[in-house]
Amino acid sequence: MAVYTPVSDQELSDFLQNYDIGDVISLTEITEGVENSNFILKTRLDSYILTLYEKRVSADDLPFFMKLISELYNRDISCPKPIKNKHGDIINKCAGKYATIVSFLNGETAQFTNLERCSQIGVMLARLHLAGAMIPLRRDNPLGPGSWLAILKDTNDINTNLAKTLNRKAIKQISHIISSWPTSLPSGVIHGDLFPNNAMFIGDTLTGIIDFYFACTGFFAYDLAICLNSWCFESDGRFNSEKAIRLISSYQTIRKLTQDEIDALPILSQGAAARFFATRYYDWHHTPKDAHVQRHDPMEYWNKITFLKSNANLGLYGF
Repeated sequence: MAVYTPVSDQELSDFLQNYDIGDVISLTEITEGVENSNFILKTRLDSYILTLYEKRVSADDLPFFMKLISELYNRDISCPKPIKNKHGDIINKCAGKYATIVSFLNGETAQFTNLERCSQIGVMLARLHLAGAMIPLRRDNPLGPGSWLAILKDTNDINTNLAKTLNRKAIKQISHIISSWPTSLPSGVIHGDLFPNNAMFIGDTLTGIIDFYFACTGFFAYDLAICLNSWCFESDGRFNSEKAIRLISSYQTIRKLTQDEIDALPILSQGAAARFFATRYYDWHHTPKDAHVQRHDPMEYWNKITFLKSNANLGLYGF
């Protein structure tokens, strides 16, 4: 369950009276995702996605996200297009929450990865980075390296099934990652969360990418490292170098990595794993058992950190 705010027929009618998108046929809850309340909205004219923003997405950030995907859509990046109401507004209110309507992307989120899907996501990511370098928008990363230790230190291992030494070990390892973090690499707008569940496919054909709510200004190679973590580890925890090589080589058909970016990939990959370990670790401790959000096991990403530290060589990525 990932819908936190239900929408009544009257609330929907009141909201849509300011839109020219046709009469409503249906409104269906989307149970995937953990951040917001999402619905498939079908009208006589088309299908759309209605999103109600919950507490994890700041209202102050919504103009950035909507402007970003508008710019990306206009630059031929396959992503949702924000829909304006009759007054030209994209951000409005529905059922007491800030809300937006965006175009519907055909396909299904990737339930598994393979070489062809990794290839297509590499190409899309590079195209996104080239577009992001040209878009005059900036947003600091609230979950960048400067936040990871604070997240861990704000949590302890009491009353969980995690090892009692995990917090201490994680702080030590992540401190090392931060101390080794590059200071200057090519940067611009990045997706920041391009997991398989944020990529839409029909068969093995990528139809678009969604969920830009972690987008920010950052190193392009760090965004690539996030994909290496999320697309190239198998369900049993093994790293698939063939997938990594295909993803990176496809990326480089569109945007060549600099030598500094290549050299930084091992530490950036560890950092990407650290970012998701830290937030999962926090949620594992602070999410109530009766919450609608499903917690994700932080040990998946602790194991990735451990593997990537032990295999911190460019051969892993085909260099």
